[in-house]
Amino acid sequence: MSQHATSTTDEIRSIVERASDDFEDVLPDETVEDIVSTAERNLYAGAPREEIYEGVLQVLTARIEREPEYKRVAAAVFRARYCEEILGEDLSGDALDSAYRDSLGELIDRGIEADLLDERMAERFDIEGLAAALEPDRDELFEYMALDTLYQRYFLKTADGERLELPQVFWMRVAMGLALEEDDPQARAVEFYEVLSKLEFTPSSPTLFHSGTTHPQLSSCYLTTIEDDLEGIFEAYKHHAVLSKWSGGLGNDWTNLRADGALIESTGVESTGTVPFLRISNDVTAAINRSGKRRGAACGYLECWHLDFESFLDLKRNTGDERRRTPDMNTAAWVPDLFMERVEADEEWTLFSPDEVPELHETYGEDFADIYRKYEEQADNGELRQYERVDAAELWRTMLTRLFETGHPWITFKDPCNIGSPQDHAGVVHSSNLCTEITLNTSADEHAVCNLGSVNLATHVEEGNGDDSPGERGDAELDRDRLAETIETATRMLDNVVDLCFYPTDEAEASNMRHRPVGLGTMGFHDALMQLGVPMGGEDAVEYANRWQEFVSYHTILNSSKLAAERGTYESYEGSKWDRGILPQDTVDLLERERSQRVPTEREETLDWDAVREHVETHGMRNSNTMAIAPTATISTINGTTPSIEPVYSNLYVKSNMSGDFTVINDQLVEDLQARDLWDDELVDQLKYHDGSIQEIDRVPDELKELYRGAFEIDPRHQLRLTAHRQTWIDQSVSHNVFFPSTDGSMLDDIYRTAWRLGLKTTYYLRTLGASQIEKSTLDMDEYGKTQHRDGGTGSDADATARPASDSTDGDADSSSRADGGSAPPSDGDAAAASGGDSTTASSDDELCAVEDPTCDACQ
Repeated sequence: MSQHATSTTDEIRSIVERASDDFEDVLPDETVEDIVSTAERNLYAGAPREEIYEGVLQVLTARIEREPEYKRVAAAVFRARYCEEILGEDLSGDALDSAYRDSLGELIDRGIEADLLDERMAERFDIEGLAAALEPDRDELFEYMALDTLYQRYFLKTADGERLELPQVFWMRVAMGLALEEDDPQARAVEFYEVLSKLEFTPSSPTLFHSGTTHPQLSSCYLTTIEDDLEGIFEAYKHHAVLSKWSGGLGNDWTNLRADGALIESTGVESTGTVPFLRISNDVTAAINRSGKRRGAACGYLECWHLDFESFLDLKRNTGDERRRTPDMNTAAWVPDLFMERVEADEEWTLFSPDEVPELHETYGEDFADIYRKYEEQADNGELRQYERVDAAELWRTMLTRLFETGHPWITFKDPCNIGSPQDHAGVVHSSNLCTEITLNTSADEHAVCNLGSVNLATHVEEGNGDDSPGERGDAELDRDRLAETIETATRMLDNVVDLCFYPTDEAEASNMRHRPVGLGTMGFHDALMQLGVPMGGEDAVEYANRWQEFVSYHTILNSSKLAAERGTYESYEGSKWDRGILPQDTVDLLERERSQRVPTEREETLDWDAVREHVETHGMRNSNTMAIAPTATISTINGTTPSIEPVYSNLYVKSNMSGDFTVINDQLVEDLQARDLWDDELVDQLKYHDGSIQEIDRVPDELKELYRGAFEIDPRHQLRLTAHRQTWIDQSVSHNVFFPSTDGSMLDDIYRTAWRLGLKTTYYLRTLGASQIEKSTLDMDEYGKTQHRDGGTGSDADATARPASDSTDGDADSSSRADGGSAPPSDGDAAAASGGDSTTASSDDELCAVEDPTCDACQ
């Protein structure tokens, strides 16, 4: 063996043996030798150290599907490599700890020198004191995919691409940025760092990107309303471009624009309607690379009484005039209750041009219904120039057909959004945002702003304090005291975002400073249920969804009111529902009165809400809106938990991002199978063959089959019930993906009617299963017997192939594996079941969609 080859082998062994010190059970001596030998075969003599690290990581990550603990081993190797990159040398022990802490000061100095960081980051803090507060060992909380995601997208970089911060320094930079204007910034930065570094709360991606920087654009999404004149339309394009430039996703209300064929009085010619202007908006979206980190992403909303609505439904189709298509922009229908009532009654529906019916855009509920009927009478009397009568049920079927075919339009409900809005005195909610969880007022003078963050429920589950709560097994339970503390800190951090934020437009600043809305959400719901041993498909899960969200709501509202006592109420507080003593759970009764029918959700209060009501009455509220549950696709990856309120996609699948493919396996399932001596190579192969499902694996006990059902194995109507019970306690909305395991049109119709009847404010993507594109070449199909019979979806224009999660996945992959019908992937961009069975499908048209693009984090 040559000297160079010996040197390479020694370096490989050194890297693996250092990792083995903390993972002796996973890496006994013989395994270390096997990893060294495999890595050596894939490397050439004299390979650079960076390539040696990469070669070791490829070997380790290929073993994750057989032993999930390799995620931690790979993370340890990745951390060692990255520390070496940042610190400039290979360190360990006390030397590493000292250099790690010193790197905080180096970040601040170099960041300010490069005009990346706010000068106050040096002026307002004792850097040595903050360095002493760092906990480098908390890097061990990250899985490999989390560290890689942070490395690729979040760590601060110079203009030439040099990264400047280690993981705990990254958390501290975010904490410092959010504490800049506190009276005691030092103490608050440490407080914020604690919840961030322990993965108890994570703000949205723009906050992680830009906190403490010279351009702290910390908000996730913006909502706008476009006015019906040429100057207003093109001013809106300018605003959209500027907002997108600084990492903002957009939700745009286009309902004001007059319809195709409407008369333009100033010129005497007919309008071309909304579609040509939507196409321009599509191209503006596609042109913007948001702050170099996120591609432009937008969603256009249109009310379903608009005369152009039928053309709007076709915007995402692949056929027809491409000038009347918007391949790079999402679409959503804004649906009033009156339309749904006519669908249910099989009655006619009238489409109008907004210039002739201006009141419809600014009303909702019974007021809208009365005015709508008045305009129908005017149409019958020949007083309106343009209108069209259609069958309501037929239009509804067309909406669902397009949704199934293309993934659009998302279906959102105007009346629940407005009736549930605390700000009904300040204007009308005309649309939701890019990810359908934000419901804020917009106007020509105000661009609504979303300031988001999510509590990780899974990190608040503790063992050893069990009680007799329904469904809890063993000694695990949610640590409510710690969760309350996290919510208090998180609410303060989100309120600080409002004051610290860089606003790309005057309209955004005016809106955010006047109303101060925030959206505290949750992630890790299913992860937490699995820790408790509670099947998500059962009735106990409904109780947990209800009670946990009540707890989050209680403490979020209370802490916003406490901030009002400390800092003052928001400017438009007077006259709001808060001011009138109406809390979110009270608005369900209001919705029932408007509809004259019951909304079948639980709203019984189990906490001392009188104390909250009294506090709000005495001190008011700091924030007009306080809660919204975002998709959390990427930040849930950072936290190593299930996204948002969603079920786990599958027990074994491949998730793709910028640096290749990652095997995702359900650790808790593996632990339960290992405890029963069932986890072996044969079961792994069966799991792969069945797309990560255990439902047809005979060896697996029934109780585990119930506990570990994937997203497509839980009735989508049951998932809607979970969200409806949460919605009771939330003043905004929930980004709810519909997992549809069928091609049955009547079932799809029932799902979305159920969503409306339950009082949901919004829905997000429709995800459907498609035909398999994966060859089971490494598996003996006869041996594993039954094939998994999932109904294939027809909702895509091009199937995408997922890489199998097998031992052959040692190399990088640039292709993304997509997993949804229409256009909706699993969390964090693209994912697909790992090898075998059915894959899910996605439209190739949506390359700039916030969720479908793994380099984009618009909804986070």
